[in-house]
Amino acid sequence: MRQKPTVLAREIVATSRLFCVEELKLRFSNGVERTYERLVGKGAGYGAVMIVAMLDSEHAVLVEEYCGGTDEYELSLPKGLIEPGEDVLAAAERELKEEAGFGARQLEHLTELSLSPGYMSQKIQVVLATDLYEERLEGDEPEPMRVDKVNLRELAALAQNPQFSEGRALAALYLTRDLLSQRGFFQS
Repeated sequence: MRQKPTVLAREIVATSRLFCVEELKLRFSNGVERTYERLVGKGAGYGAVMIVAMLDSEHAVLVEEYCGGTDEYELSLPKGLIEPGEDVLAAAERELKEEAGFGARQLEHLTELSLSPGYMSQKIQVVLATDLYEERLEGDEPEPMRVDKVNLRELAALAQNPQFSEGRALAALYLTRDLLSQRGFFQS
């Protein structure tokens, strides 16, 4: 196993309402020194959750929301921050109700994904939600989200949809499709 670099200095060099830019001065095991910058979330530590909510054995819930990063309305999976003191599954249940209007009788933590580990510290927990029922909670979204669905047999087409661009969501859908196929619930 490789030896991690030694942190020589660590400093927050910029902040916004949501993020901090942290500068890391590092020395690698071969003596080379480099300065890295990474984006860290303010108050990070609670994390975030992304939910693959299955309407039936083939169809997962998508939501459409305005995304400031792309300045577009995009389709993705329901997701959100984990509140202080809240566990992953409770956060998944709450976010699913707030964003898509569904609760789930079965919740299962699948994996943890990162977006850009070279530059960001944030990770997201992926949760599979099944046996859905209608229930809505008031959320913090500025406008109601449109709810859509995707057939797990059509993920290649979804990846070509100009309104769908989130790699973590696509990875979560493929992982879910493979898992359900292994369990015999879905024949790909």
